Amino acid sequence: MVTGAASGIGRATTELLAAEGARVLAVDIDPAGEAVARAIDASGSQAAFVQADVARDSECEAVVAAALQVHGGIDVLVNCAGVVRRATVLETSETDWDHVMDVNVKAVYLLARRTIPVMIERGGGVIVNIASGWGLAAGPRAAAYCASKGAVVQLTKAMAIDHAVHGIRVNCVCPGDVDTPMLAQEASELGADPETFYSDAADRPMGRVGGAAEIAKTVLFLVGEGSRYVSGASLVIDGGGLLG
Repeated sequence: MVTGAASGIGRATTELLAAEGARVLAVDIDPAGEAVARAIDASGSQAAFVQADVARDSECEAVVAAALQVHGGIDVLVNCAGVVRRATVLETSETDWDHVMDVNVKAVYLLARRTIPVMIERGGGVIVNIASGWGLAAGPRAAAYCASKGAVVQLTKAMAIDHAVHGIRVNCVCPGDVDTPMLAQEASELGADPETFYSDAADRPMGRVGGAAEIAKTVLFLVGEGSRYVSGASLVIDGGGLLG
């Protein structure tokens, strides 16, 4: 089950996991996720789509019920749904603060709370949360976003401790700037020239922003056999951006 499946990292992850043989339930508030699932089915892999607001518990409950009905269980949960607001604390409205926290943090908690019992019954599972490099080292004019992603990092660690006994591994991926619609939205919110904004985003040791498919491959590693002894990790994928 992959949230935020309609675009960006969520879409790339949905497509890659399906290509690798997983039966994927794609979840997004954006109905465009249905086209993603249809294209996967047309390619010979398996995917179904559920439109849902994962910041609402009743809809998370319905999503898990759909996963059980369509696929018979849940072995992997990838929390990719996310939003950004580029603003300082003084510039952030209470409504925007709540929205960022609901989508970026509360949704992870709600889906985990609904999914973990299913995984326990199946003898284990894997949860991967998409955090951010700014969940480890903050950036400018992104107060709510940085706070939310820092919370995801710590929630990941807490769940990894609590549910290792159930055979459930929980990790998070902390991407740097990735070429997705969200990055373009950031430029717009800041009123920045897109060319200059992308050039600044590429100012890191590897000299470029990341690709959504590159983050998806990291998720694939974390859900696979090669990471069986990895839990509670915050894996930074940012082209060396946090190195300074």
